[in-house]
Amino acid sequence: MPMDARDIETMIKAAIPDAQVTIRDLAGDGDHYAATVLSESFRGKSRVAQHQIVYQSLKGQMGGVLHALALQTGVPEG
Repeated sequence: MPMDARDIETMIKAAIPDAQVTIRDLAGDGDHYAATVLSESFRGKSRVAQHQIVYQSLKGQMGGVLHALALQTGVPEG
């Protein structure tokens, strides 16, 4: 069963409450998504560390229910 984009966003925001999350379904199949996650909590962390935080928020769904997630992370501007 594919994972809904709202579920992905909810899981990320539960782990990173200040996150600004944008999810796009790349193939229309519920298995291939792109996510942009911006959070002040990422400040000073490497891109790899930022991605690890997001993947941890998905609680093992990557590679299972969620087949692919193209991830962009960063700190909000302004």
